[in-house]
Amino acid sequence: MIEDSIIRLFNKVMQENGIKSHSIENVSYVGGGDINNSIKIETMKGKYFLKYNDADLYPEMFEKEAKGLNLLKSSGQINVPNVIGYAEDEKNSILVLEYIESSLQSSSFFKDFGQSLAKMHNCSGNSFGLDHDNYIGNLKQSNKTHDNWIDFFVCERLEKQISLAKNNNLIDNTTIKKFQNLYNYLNDFFPIEKPSLLHGDLWSGNFMISSDGKACIIDPAVYYGHRLMDLGMSKLFGGFDKSFYDAYNEIYELENNWLEAIEICNLYPLMVHVNIFGAGYLNSVKSILRSF
Repeated sequence: MIEDSIIRLFNKVMQENGIKSHSIENVSYVGGGDINNSIKIETMKGKYFLKYNDADLYPEMFEKEAKGLNLLKSSGQINVPNVIGYAEDEKNSILVLEYIESSLQSSSFFKDFGQSLAKMHNCSGNSFGLDHDNYIGNLKQSNKTHDNWIDFFVCERLEKQISLAKNNNLIDNTTIKKFQNLYNYLNDFFPIEKPSLLHGDLWSGNFMISSDGKACIIDPAVYYGHRLMDLGMSKLFGGFDKSFYDAYNEIYELENNWLEAIEICNLYPLMVHVNIFGAGYLNSVKSILRSF
């Protein structure tokens, strides 16, 4: 049973965004995760996707997600759901998006996806980071800007997660020292490039197949960073089809050692998993550190 307060917030979002109130025909759950609940709202004039969570636990999460989605959409290079709006009351926060009808992937799905991502990565910022912090999963993500990628990666990505893990007794001092040793060699793996617009959490669960058979990316953790971060995340849990990477490389050529570099990139999402799900993920972190 959907709480009345969620429907009131939905109506508030619609009114604030100039969409005339119209009767709701059906409301149904469409799944969710550890953080958010998700529902489909069908009205006389359209369908909407709404997700909601505890406003106290995750302050401004949906405001930051809406900003990220709009930034990705502004690139004009890849499918992203339209943001209708967001709102909160004393209990819940909600985000309302257009409802994406899922479909079967086209025969050129991964080729088109790879090309689109490469074009999006060609959209550049002035520095590494973003003008506001946001979230990755249920963790706050620091996006303090740096002129240098290595400084940003170490200070705002790895060290933030290491500190959190240390405070929660999830990481040992030997592993921390191996991280510190790795920092001396990072310039060997990351070619100097402009800051790319990144999805920030690009694993297989964060894209859909829209009605045109092409990829539509969702649930971002947006910032301007090294493009290998997105490619690394795409391979973390099995990887995309080979045609995705081949097509990407045709548009935005990769360095010869990119497969080694993305292993280092994935230390960040793996440490995020350590801090969200526990020390079971630390073995993967240690394995990467040993290899370098």
